[in-house]
Amino acid sequence: MNKKIAFGSLIIILVLVNWSIAGKEKHLAEGRTVYLELAPVDPRSLMQGDYMALRFRLADEVYNALPKTKDHRRWRHDVASSDGYVLTGLDERNTGTFKSLYKDQTLSNNEILLRYRVREGMVKFATNAYFFQEGHGRYYQPAKYGQFRVDEKGELLLAAMYDKDLNKLGPDK
Repeated sequence: MNKKIAFGSLIIILVLVNWSIAGKEKHLAEGRTVYLELAPVDPRSLMQGDYMALRFRLADEVYNALPKTKDHRRWRHDVASSDGYVLTGLDERNTGTFKSLYKDQTLSNNEILLRYRVREGMVKFATNAYFFQEGHGRYYQPAKYGQFRVDEKGELLLAAMYDKDLNKLGPDK
């Protein structure tokens, strides 16, 4: 009996994991391409290998637009942990720039909504790190943009790193 329960649980877990993977693969294949400007840092983590910590210029602009207390030093209590959308303008290269926080505006063809999250006083998009194979850090040092795929819900997935001229970075570029 216990073996049947364990086996059934394993099958359910594998189905759910594969369903999630298939969803992410579809998101990467079909999502709208957007490039967001980064402010990368390249620390080392002995526990996780090589990675680049990411900070988004757009996140700084969202932070500045969110409501604060009257002294502008702290978040208002109701914004300490929240989600929202930022109206992002796209140029001819699909580079995203801050337009405003979304408040039911009508979007034009060169605009897109991106979902953000506020956690512990910080605005977050998709990911805060880009992991790469140990010893490949030199390929990503000139990173200026992250290429993201955006689905219809405004969720972002980081696809690749690019330099200031939107040339793909990496050992197999």
